[in-house]
Amino acid sequence: MSKIDNQLDATVRESFGKGAARKLRAAGKTPAVVYGHGTEPKHVTVETHPLSLIVRYANPLVEVTLDGKKDLVLIKDVQKDPVRQIIEHVDMLIVKKGEKVEVEVPIHIIGESFSGTTPIQELNTIRLLVPATSIPESVEVNIEGAEEGTQVLADQLDLPKGAELVDEESHLVVQVIVPRGSAADDEADAAAEAAAE
Repeated sequence: MSKIDNQLDATVRESFGKGAARKLRAAGKTPAVVYGHGTEPKHVTVETHPLSLIVRYANPLVEVTLDGKKDLVLIKDVQKDPVRQIIEHVDMLIVKKGEKVEVEVPIHIIGESFSGTTPIQELNTIRLLVPATSIPESVEVNIEGAEEGTQVLADQLDLPKGAELVDEESHLVVQVIVPRGSAADDEADAAAEAAAE
């Protein structure tokens, strides 16, 4: 979702505090701050509905128009009400084409491990340094046919072109195990009992 097809119009925010924020949200607007590249942080408001569609994706890039000036921003932080899931505030980091940004990208397992085994995903996201205009939606880990004892570490991930790993190389991402009480265990137990008799 790093195509720049997301656009938001922003308006400078004049009033602050919880009461002012409540009024804004009641009017279908969300408080936000735009910062980065040596600029003073700008406190703004954006329309809540288009924003809520954009933030359904990880690391969305947005073209924000403020006072006729367009900035490319990466939505870095979304604060939501834990109960009602209403967006309360967003942080937007100004980025430039050609620069790299640090992002957290979801990890998806594809394929099926060897019969009788179960993959355990130890890490759901990975921190990467990537070009601002080509942020991957996810990183895939292929475990097709992986046998018991297989481990995939962070430095073994197949990263997109231009991406650099920020997390520790030795972080365990996925391991393949045979669950206790599996058919293989039952067969081994039955064989052991037969031998004992």
